[in-house]
Amino acid sequence: MRNRPVRLLAGVLLLALVALAWLLWERARQPAPMTTLERVLEAGELRVITRISPTTYYQSDQTDSGRAGLEYDLARGFAERLGVDLRMVVAPDLEAIFTALDEGEVDVAAAGLTYTHERGNRYWFTPPYKDITQVLVYRVGTGGAPDDLGDIAPGELAVIADSSHAERLEALRDSEYPDLTWQEMQHADSEAMLYAVWNEDVRYTIADSHELSINRAYYPELRKAFEITSLEGLAWAFPRTEDLSLYDEAARHFTDLRMEGRLSAMLEQHFGYLGQFDYVGFRAFNRHLAARLPDYRAWFEEAAGEYGLDWRLLAAIGYQESHWDPQAISPTGVRGLMMLTLNTAASVDVDNRLDPKQSIFGGARYFARVLAKLPEELEEPDRTWMALAAYNVGYGHLQDARRLARQRGYDPDDWRVVRDHLPLLSQRHWYTQTRHGYARGWEPVHYVRNVRLYYQLLQRFSEPQRRQVPAGERLGEEPVPESPAPLLDTVPDIVTEPLAP
Repeated sequence: MRNRPVRLLAGVLLLALVALAWLLWERARQPAPMTTLERVLEAGELRVITRISPTTYYQSDQTDSGRAGLEYDLARGFAERLGVDLRMVVAPDLEAIFTALDEGEVDVAAAGLTYTHERGNRYWFTPPYKDITQVLVYRVGTGGAPDDLGDIAPGELAVIADSSHAERLEALRDSEYPDLTWQEMQHADSEAMLYAVWNEDVRYTIADSHELSINRAYYPELRKAFEITSLEGLAWAFPRTEDLSLYDEAARHFTDLRMEGRLSAMLEQHFGYLGQFDYVGFRAFNRHLAARLPDYRAWFEEAAGEYGLDWRLLAAIGYQESHWDPQAISPTGVRGLMMLTLNTAASVDVDNRLDPKQSIFGGARYFARVLAKLPEELEEPDRTWMALAAYNVGYGHLQDARRLARQRGYDPDDWRVVRDHLPLLSQRHWYTQTRHGYARGWEPVHYVRNVRLYYQLLQRFSEPQRRQVPAGERLGEEPVPESPAPLLDTVPDIVTEPLAP
């Protein structure tokens, strides 16, 4: 009798052990929860949220997909690495981007986001892919630039709501400028804020340095007063969860891009045409765009179509050569809208260099000839940039620069490399080692940079009136009001790009 409680307890323990074993066995039978990376691979789709701007994502007829932008190229490369389709989701503003991340509607935000301390507490950020600074922007002719933030009166400064700019201003107010005030604009983007300053709707704003550099071409009166940050990094943002599988793969992707030189090539492609800003030059370009180009656009289009070129590239060459002046004559004797030499004109059957139609068709024929002469292994866009250099300095000198690059252990098919070697052709130590001798090698470097800039301007200015991209339907936001000066093509709110076969 006295052993009965012991036997009963033993029985209970045995039953408990059996139940525990059964539970463990059942749990072992169930598959482990999928990681974020596994879910993306299973779905066959990477969901990327972004915003429309010339530095991130926009429509372009210069790409097979019809879309372009640094963030788009980075996202497409990551999707290809994973072997999945790319799904781009356009957000109306920063708040919508972070909300989509928080609610799991997207996998990653690739929208030109600056890493900040506050954001770092909420999201995982990849290694930065580009360094920028935040700058105070004003318009010339409106009273000049302030010496510091303490000179800004109430109502004069406005920034994008929920932006890194607003976060930085809060930190500066707490530490140095207790009386500093500003407005935070909902549903605004960087272009809208820069336009507001240019249009004198607001006196000052804060912008990222690279966005100001691009937009100054369209709003020449905009200026940087001073920087309000040291260098900051642009990066992708991921939900801050314990599952780092997709984040870790993205971090490895950016590390590989940097180590292999592909990241610097992408930055060169998207921002390499930006040089020292010339206020007078861009003012003149804007005038000539309205007053001169309409007279010759049809011939640029016709000639470009005949020789398989982009008419805007051909027009950019013409603007660099003569500012679209058919009567232009240089001290060296080149003349006409495309500034052809006598020998070049004869080689392309131009008998009257001052005839604008003949000049345009002759320039197109000559450029197409140079382009076709380049080695087949050259890929775009390097091929076009090298053709421009050869058009300016001569094919032989371009090849000399490429040979020097190869002799020194560099890639002669990379425009960035050739660009750095062309100026060596003006130095005796180097040009004596070449086949074609001395050349003013810095000239084609400036020539290509200028043509690229005019080409970029023409791509945007030549399109019909555009509207701002509406909010993504999946985000449940109201459409964004049209910008008073829309510049970018519309792209669909959500676009899925299948994996290339």
